[in-house]
Amino acid sequence: MEEQQLYNRIAELRAARGLSQQQLADAIGVSRKTISTVETSRFTPSVVIALQMARYFEVPVEQIFSFDGFR
Repeated sequence: MEEQQLYNRIAELRAARGLSQQQLADAIGVSRKTISTVETSRFTPSVVIALQMARYFEVPVEQIFSFDGFR
């Protein structure tokens, strides 16, 4: 099975709420570096982090993360 690219909309969702990476990190209990590396796809988040983000933004996790990108 080929490795799939994981896309995310974290920067878009943060911008819509006027949040910095640090503010999001503080809200979900992770470091700013974690937000940065997930946002830029250098790090794949744990299920726990992904679910925390979904809860924070009040959207299903699939609206944040996708293998196909967002159209």
